[in-house]
Amino acid sequence: MADIFRRRGPAWRASHAGHVSLGQLKAMSAIERCRTAALGGHVERCEDCAHLRISYNSCRNRHCPKCQAAAAKEWLTDRQADLLPVPYFHVVFTLPGPIADIAYHNTSVVYDLLLKTAAETLITIAADPKHLGARIGLTAVLHTWGSALTHHPHAHIIVPGGGFALDSQHWIACRPRFLLAVPVLSRLFRRLFLEKLTAAYQAGRLQFFADQAALAEPPVFRARVAELRKVEWVVYAKRPFASSS
Repeated sequence: MADIFRRRGPAWRASHAGHVSLGQLKAMSAIERCRTAALGGHVERCEDCAHLRISYNSCRNRHCPKCQAAAAKEWLTDRQADLLPVPYFHVVFTLPGPIADIAYHNTSVVYDLLLKTAAETLITIAADPKHLGARIGLTAVLHTWGSALTHHPHAHIIVPGGGFALDSQHWIACRPRFLLAVPVLSRLFRRLFLEKLTAAYQAGRLQFFADQAALAEPPVFRARVAELRKVEWVVYAKRPFASSS
């Protein structure tokens, strides 16, 4: 990851000037410089053979894959302790481009809406007797960038293949290799998210700058929301994992 940032970072930042926050620039710079001479280091010496080795300092940025490797491993171990002996499904909720553009300058609001709305969508559809009729649990992880270093907000959610009956008396398993209907999830996710985004707008919680400045005008914002109601939102449910561990 650090090598990719060093090779492609400068050109990418130049092409996205004005669309990258100061915090994101700092994170990219930290990852590029992590464990290089730019951050200094120290010399390690073997007491037996006197061999010397230079060890460069870590950036300690929370976004750095090198510095967070141990924390990520610990987090995964903790999550594995919570797993049930059932199949697990991987569901991905992706925000369309126009919403991702709004998120550039409203990260805390939009990312919060993404995670909460995706979870609400799954829980609501799963509780419907026409689909599963059960109370499910889930684990959600927010991703804000794609592999091509483009702004691409989406939520990865791990869901067990079933849940407790609404009376909490027994377990209801989903059909083999099928959790919930993706088109149904997509439509509810779109409706709920646009409702919550509109509420955030009306409460004055959103800000718009540069090429998004026109959205500060209510008629323009309403027109954008109306357009987004007409397009399909991407929700993807992958097949169950071979093993929950």
